[in-house]
Amino acid sequence: MRVMEIREFGAPEMLVKAERPDPVVPASGSGEILIRVKASGINRPDVLQRKGHYPVPAGASDIPGLEVAGEVIGGDLAHSDNSLGLKIGDRVCALVQGGGYADLCIAPIAQCLPYPNGFSDVEAASLPETFFTVWSNVFQRGQLSAGETLLVQGGSSGIGVTAIMLAKAMGHRVFVTAGNDEKCAACIKLGADVAINYKTQDFVEEVKKVTNGKGVDVILDMVTGTYLQREIDCLADDGRIVVIAIMGGSKSEVNTGQILRRRLTVTGSTLRPRPVSFKRQIAKELYEHVWPLLNSGALKPVIYKTFSLEQAADAHRLMESSEHVGKIILTA
Repeated sequence: MRVMEIREFGAPEMLVKAERPDPVVPASGSGEILIRVKASGINRPDVLQRKGHYPVPAGASDIPGLEVAGEVIGGDLAHSDNSLGLKIGDRVCALVQGGGYADLCIAPIAQCLPYPNGFSDVEAASLPETFFTVWSNVFQRGQLSAGETLLVQGGSSGIGVTAIMLAKAMGHRVFVTAGNDEKCAACIKLGADVAINYKTQDFVEEVKKVTNGKGVDVILDMVTGTYLQREIDCLADDGRIVVIAIMGGSKSEVNTGQILRRRLTVTGSTLRPRPVSFKRQIAKELYEHVWPLLNSGALKPVIYKTFSLEQAADAHRLMESSEHVGKIILTA
């Protein structure tokens, strides 16, 4: 099969086309299936892996790619995790630990979901990584509840766009930051109530102004570094910050007195190394609460640009430029 592998850690051109043996169809009892990949998503962890900053979990493929969409062509379909009754020939999207930049990919059947009604391969491939991440961190870990507000740092990213749309669909008021006025306008068009240009505005002042000094209840943070104390400053009492990336650096200096006095929570998570049992529950909740919104058309993914599999390096360059609004996808 064709794959795009990392020749050595470094620049985008280190992603090179190669041939590898087809994956072996998983044995009975494995709970895994084989997917003929039609499209796969590009995500920031792929970029970090290419640079050598994101070690591959034990047992995972060294081929980049954390989400795929395509046709089920084999595997352990009799496994108890196949609660949706998937069968050979079905189209599924799947969250995987690696291996997405390839013609074939193995996925735990517990992490596979059917294409929503009318979805293309490209649209389906855009779902798993961002929807699993947002649901897990905003709604499970962050416990965003009825009547509460959400601030998303980096609202125009794939994660940010999904967080805007999903939180709005659930009835929440959403604040976002973005790096220019055009991206802010795009976020408003997607449903954000307030969009703050972090290069020309102080997001703490803006959040305080719009909330009459209260602050927001949950913050989805992909930056940390010097942002963390500022986020504490604009968090409502009993508020929660959920860290999912450290683009601004891994070290922060914070006033822990505020955390104590105002009962604040600072937490975080990474999805890739978590076990199938954890991701199985996310998939179950997504199918119950989010898939109906996708099936009805109430939610629609935002695709910024597609590239062929062999153009993975160009896709990574676009990802690193941060010019995109929404998802970047590779096609077979």
